[in-house]
Amino acid sequence: MQVAHRFFTGLAIAASIALPALAQDAQMNLPRVKLSAGMHQIDAQVAQTGEQRATGLMFRKDMPQHEGMLFVFEQPSMQCFWMKNTLLPLSAAFVADDGSIVNVEDMKPQTTDSHCSHKPVRYVLEMNQGWFAKKGIKPGFRLAGAPFK
Repeated sequence: MQVAHRFFTGLAIAASIALPALAQDAQMNLPRVKLSAGMHQIDAQVAQTGEQRATGLMFRKDMPQHEGMLFVFEQPSMQCFWMKNTLLPLSAAFVADDGSIVNVEDMKPQTTDSHCSHKPVRYVLEMNQGWFAKKGIKPGFRLAGAPFK
């Protein structure tokens, strides 16, 4: 009995150590899409399954400035994001089907504060915090790329 307890305890410890690494590996291998915000190019990983969206950018320690993650949902609905287990400060653009930005929210790392779309959207684009502001990209601005056609 004690041997079985040690075995399962060891498995639990190994899983708790491996999960962040597995989550990061999984999100690094997501499909990518090229988007543009005016003259600015974005190389976005695409999170389209429930598991991919739930993991998102968790456990990532850095992300190049021209990269982001595009969350794709089956249909437009109110979307809310939080930053539990996310180490990077991010900005999230909530995006309508036609690529127009509904609202942009800055999000602090490792918090459970909800950041929600102002109306139903099908897409959310996460970039390093401040990326949209530095580029002058505000609500109403239209992103371009294959998902928005």
